[in-house]
Amino acid sequence: MTRAGLDKRPAEVAAMFDAVAGRYDLMNDVLSMGQVRLWRKHVQRILQVRPGDRVLDLAAGTGTSSVTFAASGADCVACDFSLGMLRAGRARLATRDPRQTRTRGRVSFAAGDALRLPFRDGAFDAVTISFGLRNVHGAQDALAEMRRVTRPAGRLVVCEFSRITLPPLDMLYRRYLTGVLPAIARHTADNPEAYVYLADSITDWPAQRELADVIRAAGWSAVRWRDLTLGVVAIHVARNL
Repeated sequence: MTRAGLDKRPAEVAAMFDAVAGRYDLMNDVLSMGQVRLWRKHVQRILQVRPGDRVLDLAAGTGTSSVTFAASGADCVACDFSLGMLRAGRARLATRDPRQTRTRGRVSFAAGDALRLPFRDGAFDAVTISFGLRNVHGAQDALAEMRRVTRPAGRLVVCEFSRITLPPLDMLYRRYLTGVLPAIARHTADNPEAYVYLADSITDWPAQRELADVIRAAGWSAVRWRDLTLGVVAIHVARNL
């Protein structure tokens, strides 16, 4: 696979994530300079899960965020189309010392395609997807499928890379994506091509307002967003009204 915006063939994208599963979370920390942890904390705070909530964490990877949602008392399904990511997440959860685990809710892992989710209508109180929507071939269709599995008045939280709101800084950021990030990956990643894909997919992704329009077109209501790190990342929220 070359340019991320060409066709996003699911089998190839899944295989790419399978290949980086073992060091995925570590590489996220390195390449985001630790910011990914802050972004995930914002998602957790905005999602506002309560004990007994049922949450779908889509494109969950190794389930890092799913564990934090469960710590708030929610039952969370970590769903991803990369079997390698799910295996790594299950293995990590199985090796945790129960005495050190603060999980109050349950975490389960499920393989699934965002365009054909293996869940009944209205199964979840909330659906969230972080840094995965841009990997789907047909974001609006995936958002409509997320709405199908969300109960009436349920909520959506999308955390995704976006556009820096100051043009000069955004230009520097684009240079980092296309030049510096692939160079770092070549020296630190097992599969540096995956991070070339990452840079391409971020560059091709729509800005905040455009993504909000896509979310509305999928049937969601009360759509709004918040910029993080000057717009490097944006969190969009919506309701199934």
